[in-house]
Amino acid sequence: MANYSKQMQKIVSEYRVAGQPWPASSKAIAAWAISTDRWQLGEEAAVKKCAEDISRAMREEYTTDPKGRRVRLKHSATVLKGGEQYVLWDDIRTAPRSHMQMAFQQRRNQIFGDCKQLKADVDSYNDSHLAETPIQMIFDFTLDLEEEEAA
Repeated sequence: MANYSKQMQKIVSEYRVAGQPWPASSKAIAAWAISTDRWQLGEEAAVKKCAEDISRAMREEYTTDPKGRRVRLKHSATVLKGGEQYVLWDDIRTAPRSHMQMAFQQRRNQIFGDCKQLKADVDSYNDSHLAETPIQMIFDFTLDLEEEEAA
């Protein structure tokens, strides 16, 4: 995956060197990459793209529970089977507790990772702009959650 990511980063660099409009949308860069034969969609890539689209659709499927809460129906959990990593999806209405516990913990870890990266980004920005008032981030979401539940 890192190699593919490097290939995509190289395409972005080539796009810029070619004098294409910048800043640019990823869609514009992709259209340019395809039109200049820098990127083709082979069978493996087609399967991956279809899987990503299916995953996105499952993440966007919601229902309203008996208490009126908007609840996501499909949840993924990354598991190891035979030394290989798989992302398995299940429905919150029928999934075993073990799947949901793993899915919830993994999502919490993702949120923590996002917060950790946001803190590094904010701290770096503040360190580079010492003449300005530092941007403050609050990472305790307790009040936000309480306000949302009260609404």
